[in-house]
Amino acid sequence: MSMPDRSWQERAACARSDAETFFSIEPDVVRQALALCARCEVRETCRAEALARREIFGVWGGTTETERRRIFRRERRRRRRDAA
Repeated sequence: MSMPDRSWQERAACARSDAETFFSIEPDVVRQALALCARCEVRETCRAEALARREIFGVWGGTTETERRRIFRRERRRRRRDAA
């Protein structure tokens, strides 16, 4: 069984930042994390990975916990609708 390629993480802007920035509940700190994500070259890959792993905590790929929960709910509703 092969391991997924996560070499993109080495190029992530957050790789050189304090991880606590991305797991804070303080609005100012969350804004800092989102600003860093906005300039990150691997933001889309990070977001896709977080969605695939169903990350529920922290800022990932320029999305907050709340934003990802909305995406998960939308997906769930779409699957139910498609199954009906």
